[in-house]
Amino acid sequence: MKHSICMVSDFFYPNIGGVESHIYQLSQCLIERGHKVIVVTHAYGNRSGIRYLSNGLKVYYLPIQPVYNQCILPTVFTTLPVIRNILLRESINIVHGHSAFSALALESIFHARTMNVKAVFTDHSLFGFADLSSILTNKILKFSLAGVNHAICVSHTCKENTVLRGKIDPSDVSVIPNAVDASIFTPTSTERDPEKITIVVMSRLVYRKGADLLASVIPEICSRHSDVQFIIGGDGPKRLAIEEVREHFQLHDRIRLLGTVGHSAVRQVLVRGDIFLNTSLTEAFCIAIVEAASCGLQVVSTSVGGIPEVLPPDMIQLAEPSATSLVESLDKAIAKRRNCQLLSPDGAHDWVRKTYTWQNVAERTEIVYDKISAATEVTLADRLHRYNKCGLVAGKIFIFIAALNYLLLILCNWISPVQNIDLAIDCRKLRRLKTGGVNLEQSS
Repeated sequence: MKHSICMVSDFFYPNIGGVESHIYQLSQCLIERGHKVIVVTHAYGNRSGIRYLSNGLKVYYLPIQPVYNQCILPTVFTTLPVIRNILLRESINIVHGHSAFSALALESIFHARTMNVKAVFTDHSLFGFADLSSILTNKILKFSLAGVNHAICVSHTCKENTVLRGKIDPSDVSVIPNAVDASIFTPTSTERDPEKITIVVMSRLVYRKGADLLASVIPEICSRHSDVQFIIGGDGPKRLAIEEVREHFQLHDRIRLLGTVGHSAVRQVLVRGDIFLNTSLTEAFCIAIVEAASCGLQVVSTSVGGIPEVLPPDMIQLAEPSATSLVESLDKAIAKRRNCQLLSPDGAHDWVRKTYTWQNVAERTEIVYDKISAATEVTLADRLHRYNKCGLVAGKIFIFIAALNYLLLILCNWISPVQNIDLAIDCRKLRRLKTGGVNLEQSS
């Protein structure tokens, strides 16, 4: 069964990150499998309108500017006309939203369900339950998932977290991990310094990524091992803490801060190292450690979230999220490196290449699409009943919002009738004409 899929998120290229890479790679694999895929995101600077990427991947950069942390201002109703127009023009039958942080993704899923278009949501993050921001985010997610047809999580830990936050049936949640393009992240020994043991860190320097832990670990490791050096790629507000450590302990020749590293240059940094250090305080999956393992590095990481599920024990040294535990784990990894007891770089790369492929992710996602497409569509009354279960007071508010959105949809249909909306050209058909021997430019 072939589908017309609309990927939606606030996070997409030219922004760089795990969600952005996931959407792009998954879209490319689905296109190769014969599906129609478009991407909807907000404007990035002057990048607004429609752009085409590899394999005819069509991207709608909506003329909406982000307000905070690359996310648009949540308005619920104002995005309905443009999302409706895109879904009708492109003949979309599945909307796939990504990231609970993305207001655009959650609103698009809500509008899709109002239009009786199937919706899938992929959660890429873990959330707490105690602080105010988590409580508000979880309530919004609960409202969004009440109408979604199926949810996907990138790890089993992420699934447990999403089920608890969204109060949804676990049978409606699938676990499909992330993947990497192993052909890009290949190992090599020519870039490493044979006289040094190099520890590589590739992370945004923020509290959630454990930058404070990193600042505590570096001087202790440097005092214990005179032949150890650090290469740190990434930027953020906590960079100052690392710079202060470098100044205070006079480690200018042993700590190199690269700043922001583009995704195309990540492999060139990783292959210079022997050990990859991840100090995150929370992670649903952590694609960075898979990329490092694919380049042949031994991984040392905090044992948080879904990280213990990602790599086998001979490829990762787990530690508690404390400076003392991380130092002990690094000591063990350094000792194994000196004694040549680590798994060979080629062996680690082969394991990643066989385990984490985007083709496998696309196949498993396709199964989810087929499942929801074959399922019976719920009625508006059933959807309102689900919203009512979201809370004694919140449920009534959600019912009012859903009913109002339905009335606005009727208004949009009256102002701009469906039959008056031109259908967009399917780039897959154009590509088949070209590959079939018909040159469109010459024929015109």
